[in-house]
Amino acid sequence: MRGIRRKEKEINDNREILRIIREAKYVTIAMTDVDGPYLVTLTHAYHEGKNAIYFHCAHEGRKVDILKRDNRVWGQALIDKGYVQASCDHLYETAQFKGRVTFVTDPDEKRLALETMIRKNEAKPEPVVKDQIDDESVGHVNIGRIDIESMSGKRSDKVIVSL
Repeated sequence: MRGIRRKEKEINDNREILRIIREAKYVTIAMTDVDGPYLVTLTHAYHEGKNAIYFHCAHEGRKVDILKRDNRVWGQALIDKGYVQASCDHLYETAQFKGRVTFVTDPDEKRLALETMIRKNEAKPEPVVKDQIDDESVGHVNIGRIDIESMSGKRSDKVIVSL
């Protein structure tokens, strides 16, 4: 497997890679459909104890059909730090990950996933957890879990002028 060309941009610390996954607003995952690649962007939350990324989605649709046939994914989390005017440079942090998706059926794990997602996204999560998570919502929601198998990271955190 070919390594990263710009070694100075490589992130080798798994804690830093996981920080990017946790902090990114979204992750984008690529999967393989019968007629080629398919890509979707997801709201997510990382759970450290499971080393997994949770997302919620509909019970049916193209993404679900593809993942039921082939649950392998390649994903990316991106923190966009912006374009630097007059430098032709863009600052960012990315985490790439490879994993497999499992659709969660256990109600306790579904609750855990929902709480993890709410705590990531809500400024005041407790009232939302109390109001939104009940037996009915847990029964209706479809939760995907991406079990991470490998990760890599890359960052551009300063302008480098090359001539």
